[in-house]
Amino acid sequence: MQINKVSVFTIIKHLRKNGFTVSKKKINKKKISLSALSRTFLSSLIIILTFFTIPLFINLTKEKTIFSKNYENNSKKDLKKLLKKQELKLEDGLDKKFLFEDIITFDERPITSVRLSAVTIEELFKSTNYNLEDVRENKLVKPISLTILPAEITQIENSKKRKNLFIQIILPLVIKENNNIKTDRNRLFSILNKSKNTRSENNWLNEKFKQYGVVNKDLSTLKIRMDEIPTSMAIAQAAKETGWGTSRFAQEGNALFGQWTWSGDGIKPSDAKDDSTHKVMKFNVLQASVKAYQRNLNTHSSYKDFRSARAELRDDGKKLDSMILSEYLDKYAETGREYVKILQQIIRQNNLTDFDDAKLLPLSIELESLI
Repeated sequence: MQINKVSVFTIIKHLRKNGFTVSKKKINKKKISLSALSRTFLSSLIIILTFFTIPLFINLTKEKTIFSKNYENNSKKDLKKLLKKQELKLEDGLDKKFLFEDIITFDERPITSVRLSAVTIEELFKSTNYNLEDVRENKLVKPISLTILPAEITQIENSKKRKNLFIQIILPLVIKENNNIKTDRNRLFSILNKSKNTRSENNWLNEKFKQYGVVNKDLSTLKIRMDEIPTSMAIAQAAKETGWGTSRFAQEGNALFGQWTWSGDGIKPSDAKDDSTHKVMKFNVLQASVKAYQRNLNTHSSYKDFRSARAELRDDGKKLDSMILSEYLDKYAETGREYVKILQQIIRQNNLTDFDDAKLLPLSIELESLI
């Protein structure tokens, strides 16, 4: 059977003949072109925005994580980790975030620390006429700031010689830090005596409020906390905590005052229990250890009575007496009152109060070149 091919026009003609309406649909090419262009543009915009916002979101998340680690979680820095732990027992409402930031910055400075031998240090002291008998008489200390204790100090059998060398090393560091506090304290009193402060003075005050953990910008609290530590008391505590510079903590980590940390970067005591997580904080330089020690006494809640007793001596116009103030350090060690008795014994037996009114000489170019 043969099938005839029927054209489209024949079909249309047949449909019209039987009453059907057949119309040709017009295609709006311009409309289709615009619609396609709109979809293309919208898709491109979505893709561009996606690639643009994803990095921002990642950076924001990263910054949030870093901030959290710096001040709350697993920081690499001992002092920041120390601030996280409740064991620090800072006073209620204390702003902990900035307490040790300046000390951390100081300790992280790029500095070449050289461990000089005990013989070299003794020769240095001799060549600069720095000896303790002269200091006791003239009350002047050569500004020799060593960064690390000599390893040979552990081998000096003569106890007097070992103690004298330790005192000579620590004395300038303690006085230097007290001078820094004294300078700040003088500026504070200058600001308090003015009816109106400049912007730089207000900025300085805000910085000190943070460093000393003073909430509500209370000037009276800042005045009590921003004060010196008696030189004799600081030396006695350093001697007690380090065995006159011979302890492993002092030798390996410049730790002069046995401050604890709970981070993984400290030095674990050999007699610590297996389940104990605390370690002894370590520093890059000795001066940072002194800074942290003074900030600790000036902010820690355990030493609130110490600061009150110091303020009373100031109000009465009396000198800072280490024998009086050491009475309030019973919480510094687990031995309590026994610790205080040992400190006072060290102060008396070594006549350390002779150094309480000693002054640090200016650092000359000649002396600086020898260090």
